[in-house]
Amino acid sequence: MSIPAVAAALDVDRRTVYRFIAAGELPVVDLRTGTGRSRVRVPASGLEEFITSRSVPSPPARR
Repeated sequence: MSIPAVAAALDVDRRTVYRFIAAGELPVVDLRTGTGRSRVRVPASGLEEFITSRSVPSPPARR
């Protein structure tokens, strides 16, 4: 998934996605094809694991 797609899925800014990557919380695949800028993608499975790792249980229902 592209960085903008991950940002949209998480409802955060692209810079936040890059911070998660820099912190090692989101895995990336570098699709660099030469000496130009790198093109990174986040595997969908990596995004799912990230979301799962940050999930918290729902609060109990009030009666």
